[in-house]
Amino acid sequence: MRELLRLWRLFRPYRNWMLAGYAIALVTLVANVTLLAISGWFITAMAVAGAAGVSMNYFTPAAIIRGSAIARTAGRYFERLVSHEATLRQLAGLRVWFYRHLEPLAPARLQQYHSADLLSRIRADVDALDNLYTRVLVPVLVAVTAGVGFFLFTALFDLRLALLLLALLLAAGVGMPWLTRRLGSVSGRRLVEEQARLRRLAVDGTQGLSELLVYGAADAHAERLDATTRTVIEDQARMSRIEGLSQAGVGLSANLALLGVLWLGSPLVADGKLPPPQLAMLALFALAAFEAVAPLPLAFQHLESTLTAARRLFAVVDAEPAVTDPPGPSPRPAQHDIQVRGLRFAYPGAERPALDGLDLDVPAGQRVAIVGATGSGKSTLFNLLLRFWAPDAGEIRLGDAPLADFRGEDLREHVALVSQHTHLFDASIRENLLLAAPEAPQAKLEQACRTAQIHDFIAALPEGYDTWAGETGVRLSGGQARRIAIARALLRDAPVLLLDEPTEGLDAATERALMDALRTLMAGRTVLMITHRAAALADMDRILVLDAGRIVEQGTHRELLQAERYPRLLGLDATALAAASP
Repeated sequence: MRELLRLWRLFRPYRNWMLAGYAIALVTLVANVTLLAISGWFITAMAVAGAAGVSMNYFTPAAIIRGSAIARTAGRYFERLVSHEATLRQLAGLRVWFYRHLEPLAPARLQQYHSADLLSRIRADVDALDNLYTRVLVPVLVAVTAGVGFFLFTALFDLRLALLLLALLLAAGVGMPWLTRRLGSVSGRRLVEEQARLRRLAVDGTQGLSELLVYGAADAHAERLDATTRTVIEDQARMSRIEGLSQAGVGLSANLALLGVLWLGSPLVADGKLPPPQLAMLALFALAAFEAVAPLPLAFQHLESTLTAARRLFAVVDAEPAVTDPPGPSPRPAQHDIQVRGLRFAYPGAERPALDGLDLDVPAGQRVAIVGATGSGKSTLFNLLLRFWAPDAGEIRLGDAPLADFRGEDLREHVALVSQHTHLFDASIRENLLLAAPEAPQAKLEQACRTAQIHDFIAALPEGYDTWAGETGVRLSGGQARRIAIARALLRDAPVLLLDEPTEGLDAATERALMDALRTLMAGRTVLMITHRAAALADMDRILVLDAGRIVEQGTHRELLQAERYPRLLGLDATALAAASP
């Protein structure tokens, strides 16, 4: 039950709302039980008085009945209002809490999770936790409080009746929840996992539909979806059967209480120890009292699903970040040169290191290209420079300060990245640009876009800068998206620039236009560029050739044309490479 304690601590800011919801729910329950019990007493008392030909005060019980009816109606409305407000506040707070714990884990520790699985955790698993307050905490607190009160009230009239009521309340409020949780624990736990798997399959099938169709695998994927769906439906059906059993058990206990009170109370009436109106009141009181425990079996049936969802959230939150921010303030480097000494790094589970004793110096304002075969360590170097991972050994310095002394957010104020995999959010072009500089005026956006040679295109669109980019920028071409990324980097105005294959996959004309924009972007900045494109290499001050995590060649583009392995790493022979160079 550690998960329940952790969730209770997370709910601390909302406890006043939760207590208010509990209080209103308790008042509503008492009003409903009072309404039914007093109604039974009143009707019976009026009948007895009429048969005896005597008068009675009917104003007081009538006022109690009317007040109870009004309190029940108003209580149900306000209980829904307050409990939903508390629940929605909790869910909103949990999502923010979960997202804030995700940030330090990105991207290193999140690579083991499917994107659809993370979405499932932040949406469906958080939503599942609303059961904890509305279906577990409040019903249990109300049931315990009301159950004790009902027992004491009945004991004022007869102890045997009170003990009977208590025994049946315990059977319905403790025995049935225990049984339903025991029966539904496996299905509830599996239901959460299978629903998450179903979402992953659905997302994979949608995103990879073209590949599934091309390779004739769509039917096989559909069968996996169908099999998972059947498993989910089977578990849901089992949970529904258990729910029906639990409700039947509560109903049986309530009717047994009614019959038991009548059975034990009738001799008391015959002996004159209990007036007939009070027997009618106690019988209906016993029947209505089971409203307090009626929600408990369903609550505990779904408790395992709720706890499984909580475990899935805590499993992500409890992961250790790959990089921990230092406690103190970040340095303020006067220069933005990069120094790398003895850098070594291996990914978890890898057979060999991605970087193995790398040494590198990039003076401030110099432009350095990095080339090498796939797996030579180029992207790993960028990940370490951005502090997405921490090196196993060695050191990186920015200016005169170790990179380890920088907090992640502070470091990335000094570094801008333009990648071949440009991510544009499902928002307007303006909003995508403002990520880099939220307070930038329109004139500054336009200036950056003119420099990136994308302003004319944006201005020609019907909605201009308010044009929707679409999910992952689907409404823009690859070249347009990357030029928007360049404009975003210009708005960031960082002194260090990392370029990761920025022209990869573009046609020649688009590549030339993009290189013109990049030349402007690189001016006066310390630049590291990963590329295999000859047109980009010719603009670099120095080129480093990586192999197995080490620098094996370095020099200018013209100097390296003479090196045997350099053209081979670019996929060209020396003649073709020289011809492709400007």
